[in-house]
Formats: sequence, C-alpha cells, structure tokens
Amino acid sequence: MQVYEAPIRDMRFNLEELHEDDGFGNLEGFEDFDEDMRAAILEEANKLCRDVLLPLNWPGDQQGCRIENGVVRTPDGFPEAYKQFCEGGWAGLVVDQKWGGQGAPHSLAKCVEEMSCSTNLSFGLYPGLTGGAMVSLEAYGSEDQKNFYLPKMANGEWSGTMCLTEPHCGTDLGMLRTKAEPQEDGSYLITGNKIFISAGDHDLAENIIHLVLARLPDAPAGVKGISMFLVPKFMPKDDGSLGDRNPVNATAIEHKMGLKASATCQMSFDGAKGWLVGPENRGLEAMFAMMNTERVAVGIQGLGMGEIAYQSSVYYAKDRLQGRSLSGVKNPDGPADPIIVHPDVRRMLMTMRAYNEGCRSVSAWVSRALDAEHASTEPEARARAKDFVALMTPVVKALFTDLGHEAAHLAIQLHGGHGYIQETGIEQFARDARIAQIYEGANGIQALDLVGRKLPDRMGRNLRSFFHPVSQFIEDHAQDEHIGKMVGSLQQSFGALQLSTGHIAQKGMKDPEEAGAAAYDYLHLLGFVAMGYCFAKAAKIAKQKLEEGTGDETFYKAKLTTAQFFFDRLLPPATAKFMAIKSGKASMMDMPEDAF
Repeated sequence: MQVYEAPIRDMRFNLEELHEDDGFGNLEGFEDFDEDMRAAILEEANKLCRDVLLPLNWPGDQQGCRIENGVVRTPDGFPEAYKQFCEGGWAGLVVDQKWGGQGAPHSLAKCVEEMSCSTNLSFGLYPGLTGGAMVSLEAYGSEDQKNFYLPKMANGEWSGTMCLTEPHCGTDLGMLRTKAEPQEDGSYLITGNKIFISAGDHDLAENIIHLVLARLPDAPAGVKGISMFLVPKFMPKDDGSLGDRNPVNATAIEHKMGLKASATCQMSFDGAKGWLVGPENRGLEAMFAMMNTERVAVGIQGLGMGEIAYQSSVYYAKDRLQGRSLSGVKNPDGPADPIIVHPDVRRMLMTMRAYNEGCRSVSAWVSRALDAEHASTEPEARARAKDFVALMTPVVKALFTDLGHEAAHLAIQLHGGHGYIQETGIEQFARDARIAQIYEGANGIQALDLVGRKLPDRMGRNLRSFFHPVSQFIEDHAQDEHIGKMVGSLQQSFGALQLSTGHIAQKGMKDPEEAGAAAYDYLHLLGFVAMGYCFAKAAKIAKQKLEEGTGDETFYKAKLTTAQFFFDRLLPPATAKFMAIKSGKASMMDMPEDAF
C-alpha cells in the first residue's frame, strides 16, 4: 500500500534550525516567506500531494500514456490534477515575481518538490521540465523571448522541455546531427530526431515550448558547434493566442520499466520553425543552465522516492503479523507479533530513515546556497555559495538517487512477496526510482564531473566552501560531552576524505584513469561526510532542546537515535571507501579488452 504524509516537522527543522549558521549571511527578497507563511505553504502542498497526486500514482502507472490521433494522452485524472496544480500557483512557486511567479526561496520550494516526487513522480516531471526550461530562457533568452514566454510558462499555461539526446548519441552531444537552417525573417527551420524527451508531448498544457540543441550550417564540429533553439508546438500569435501547429511531433512513446505516466517521447522536427536562444554555437552552455537545475531536481526525486518507500514500509511493518519477537511476545492477543519487532526489519527501516533525513538535511544546505547565490546581501557569501553549489550538484544528483533506489529495494525486501507483486504498489517505487540514476547525466558521469572539473577548478576553491565549515565544526565540538563521539566518527571520515582528495589530485594529474577509477567511491564518501556533518549538527540541537525541555521531545529523541544509527552503521562503510579509492585503477583497468 502506498502511504504518505509529508515530513513537515523534519522539513521545518532543516529550514528553521539546522542551517542558521551556514555562513551565507542574510538573504534579501524573501521577507514575505516567514515561518508562518512557510508552514502554511508546506501544509497546503501536503494536502495537494497526498489527496490529489498520490491517488493517481498507481492507476497512472497501470494505465500509462498513449498516442491517439497524433496526440499524446496522459492517464485519467492527470489533466484535472494539472489544472488544480496550476490554479494553486504551484507551477510558479520559485519563479521570479516579475514573470508572474511566487518568488519563493529554493529552500522552501525543494520541500514542495520532494512531496510531489514522493506522491507522483511521473506527474512532477511535467511542471519540473518547465521550470528547468525557464531557467535557461531567463539566463540566455532575449528580452522579447523572456517577456513573451516566461509568464505563460510560470502559470503553467504553456510547458517546456529540453531536447538533447538523439538515437545515435546519449551523453556525447558532440555527435548530434539535428540541423538548423537560417531563414530571412530571423527564424530557423529545425530538422532532426530526438529520443528520451520527457514531457515531449501531452494533453496538460495548451502549448509546449521545446528547447532544442541543433547545428547551424557552418558550425564547427563537436560540442563547440551546438546552438539552442526555442521551438513551440503551436506557433503563438502576437497576442499570445495559438496559431498553426508547428511540424514537431511525437512519433512514439518509449516503453519504459517505470514512470509510465510520464510521456517520454521520440520527437521528430521536420522543418519546424524556431528561434535562436543565446549566442550561436553556445547552446550547450545555455542548456547546462537548465541541466544543472535539473540535476539538483533529480536528486530530490531520489529523496522523494526514498521517503514514500520508508513511510509505506513503516505502515506495513506495524500492520503485518509474522512470528514472535526474540525478546518475548509483544502482541499477546494476536496470533503473531507485527514484523516491526524484528531486528532486521528495524535495520531496514532505520537505514531508509537515515538516508532520507541525511539527504534532506544536505538538500536544505544546498538549497540555502542556491538562494544565497543570488540573494545574499554579502558579495563574499554569494561567491562562497556559488562554489558550494558547483561542488555539491553532482553529489546531490548521484548520491540521493543511489540511496533513493536502495531505499525502494529495501521496501520490497521488507514487504516480502507482497512487495514483489504489483497490487501493493511497492515495486513501482523501484521501477520509478531507477531512471533517476541515469538521466540528466548518469551517476558515473556525475562522479567524473566532480573529480575532473569541480575539484581542480581554481586550485580547489570549490572544496574550501565545504571543507572549512566541516573542519571548524569538528574543531569546535570534538570535546563536546554530548556529541563528542559522533564528532570523532565524523572527524575520521573527514580525514579519509582529505586523504582521498590529495590522492586523487596527485595521481590524477599523472594518469587521469586513476582519478576516474576512484571517482564514484569519492563522490559517495564526500556525500556521506556532508550527511555526517548535518547529523552531528542536528544531534547538537536535539541535545540542547531536550536539556532545556523545549520543543517536541519525541521528535528530538528520534533525531538523536537516527543520527546515532547513521554514525554507528552507515558512516563506517562509507569511510572504508578510502581504501577502494587508494587502491587505484589496477583491478579495473588492467584487464585486456579482449578478455571481457
């Protein structure tokens, strides 16, 4: 059974208590979003996601999308839910008010995003892609393009996509073949085929604005010859009404293992009219403004799937009667005890819970930096926030999705045979979560981006935004009578991370494959140290609140227990990855190719 209630108490803890001393200074422009307003928004978002989106999740997976007379149809109930979503202002929650959005901080909007990912990930992709497209348009579009398109995208009337991948090329976009022929009126005719286009066509919004990567006739080869074009599904008139259909069509819907209610389309551009966005041959740069936004969003998808997998498992574990407790009967009036009394079931539940709380706390930290990057009142804080976002984006994308998928599989294991059949809806979590490790740059590519670009950038400046607060916290609290042991564990892991960083820097300069072989383990180690830092801070706050007798005693005791489980059971294996990093490439790369 799919069960969900937004973890609002934990979200508010991250927003209002955990990251008050993050070093990003005061933020301006969010004065309307005080504690009362944030609480109201989270409560209303929970109602929408729990009561409207969740009931459509399993039926939408069973029904899927379909093409009828050349039009992609979403599952029953999706158009009505989308209309309600847009009417509530959720489509433009984080969008600048000058485009008709709400102007909410990212730190708040990511909480809402997590709710929609938990309750109906397929649905969330439709407005999610629009938000990413708006980021690229706002950064690289002309003033006319922004003024014309962004307001309609902000209110959900028009949606957006990103069209990169082609049948013969995935991540290697330098190989793309889609052409753009310039016309006398300043427009371009776009011709080519794209695949794996999320929300490529659907019946939710009136119009779809495709951002398409293509090549001009005289473009240089490779990624330096890619431009980005705005290609609408329907040609808009000057007054914003819709004109003729552009020759851009969904020729098929991909048959996927999951996310079946999300229309992932094969798209054909047959001389479709479009307009250049940004400078010629700098389309990849423009698209990556969207891609980086989407990578953080995909990380939130992993977190969202982990949370609903956990909550559904807790519900089942308290209800399912099997066997007796090892320490004696706990349910004397029943034929057996609920399975939550069994140690291995509790191990699985605690693992999922710790993953979710750890990722949520890191997400709040990164989201706070996203806000500070543009809204901090201090220039130095803005620069530090930008460095931190650059460093943590691949970590959020890869680690969160890895752990979300692991949580989904733990949920299946906990449910036993009832997790493996379709009727309970649990196996859907694993199918839906799996793609998050692949799209927007597979997780192995995120690891290469981390060690190949983000670490050496400006002589390691990005790392300082992370290393400095962690090392300062360890120095300040190593002797703390309440959390000293946790800080000691964090210190050990942080030391392994520092040694790994030096190892990669030294070996990687001599042989890039050394860094490549260590990249994935290094990303996980960095991510777990970030979670450990957040858990240690949370434990400090919880201890203080319990001593003062203030706040929710049950919440803070649970926070302490989860933190202790993380440091006892989850952080040591992550720290041990240092040995895998240090071992280098030998066992991976020395095998002759013809032996595989």
